Amino acid sequence: MAETTSTDQADRFNLPTKNLPAPQVRDLPEPPTQTWKIVGPGMVGAGVGLASGEFILWPYISSQVGLVFLWGAVVGVFVQWFLNMEIERYTLATGETALTGFNRFGKHWGLFFAIMTYFANLWPGWATSSAAMLTYLFGAGDPRWIAIGILVVIGLILTLAPVVYVMLERLIFVKILAVALLVILALIFAIRDKTYSALGDAVTHPEFPVETLGFALMMGAIAYAGAGGGQNLCQSNWIRDKGFGMGAHVPRLTSPVTGEPEADPTANGYTFPPDEQNLARWRRWWKFANVEQLMTFVLITVVTIVFTSMLAHATLFGNPAVENKISFLKIEGTTLQTLVGDWFGYLFWAIGAFALFAAAAGIVDYTSRLASDMIKSRYLRTSTISESKLYFGLVWGLVAFGIIVLLAGLDQPLVLLVISACTAGTMMFVYSGLLWWMNSRALPRAIRITKVRAAVMLFSFLAFGFLAVFTIIDQVKKL
Repeated sequence: MAETTSTDQADRFNLPTKNLPAPQVRDLPEPPTQTWKIVGPGMVGAGVGLASGEFILWPYISSQVGLVFLWGAVVGVFVQWFLNMEIERYTLATGETALTGFNRFGKHWGLFFAIMTYFANLWPGWATSSAAMLTYLFGAGDPRWIAIGILVVIGLILTLAPVVYVMLERLIFVKILAVALLVILALIFAIRDKTYSALGDAVTHPEFPVETLGFALMMGAIAYAGAGGGQNLCQSNWIRDKGFGMGAHVPRLTSPVTGEPEADPTANGYTFPPDEQNLARWRRWWKFANVEQLMTFVLITVVTIVFTSMLAHATLFGNPAVENKISFLKIEGTTLQTLVGDWFGYLFWAIGAFALFAAAAGIVDYTSRLASDMIKSRYLRTSTISESKLYFGLVWGLVAFGIIVLLAGLDQPLVLLVISACTAGTMMFVYSGLLWWMNSRALPRAIRITKVRAAVMLFSFLAFGFLAVFTIIDQVKKL
């Protein structure tokens, strides 16, 4: 028998089978000729991410220091584009999620990230933010009880939708259209010359205003510029449900109440023979996936952060009444009513409330989706409990815990969002290194992570590690 050389090994898949079974071998599906039909996961990622960062953290920062730190948002979004693509690379090639891939290399890595994602998202800061904006819109109401109602509605939506991803994609599409309307109207009616001048100064004279903002807020803003934390990891699940690459062989997540019975999910993943035909298909899939993320996730996120920050600068910068509380959005809305008209203030609050509601739905979805996929693929492979039923239970568990948090009195959104964002930044520090390790060892040489992308992973690893350490030190000093 001929010996297998190291060169032969480099040209093959090398997925460890100690913790999970070996994947099945199938050809990589052909990319569709009309690729617009499968555009969506990047849009969902951007739409779910258009939440705390875009409507709260970055506008608040702009109200305090102007636009001089917007470069941090741009850097954060582009780093997350590279992170998302390394997450997608593994799923495109294997049909497995990144968490499942981590489990192949370490028995409980998936559990670690699922727990961290839960810790980041147990605090219902997005639901309370949406509730607060509804009280500004209608001039009455208790944000706590409104937030509880929002959580219950989210639970019903996610567990009654026949195909969860399809419902989420439609909800996010409506949200993006609403935010686009707000941006266009803001450009026409609200943003003045002084803000455009400040944007120019921010480009030529960027700053790192840590003394004014503190490391926790700055780290949270960078980590949540776009997605952040567990949401990046969920790109695996979303592109798989959309049928990207080898994900086309894996059943979609459906409702246990209204959806069709799901296929047998016990086969963890698939690999393809790295011959010329499959590699040609891979190159088309990889190009499409990169462009889809760039033209949806990156473009939508950067445009939204820039313009919501400009709107906050035009209405709030230099106002001593603005505090580190969600109530600054009430001041922003009333200022818009003075500058433009009552209608614009109400529109701002209405779109903000809907945007944060949709984000809260996306966050409950991806938190539960990551955990249900990890539990089923790693710990309950032979159980008769389906992934859909696990998802159902986890969604309502998260809703119930959020209600308990609100009833306990922890209802200050900005504080909850900073806690969540710091946890997300710490997660990104860890999985930046794991993604590089996994994609440089598990995949054939022809589709492995390149040196340029590996360098970005190293930058992400060091940057988020640095920010995590200094944030912890900053918070300890305040104790």
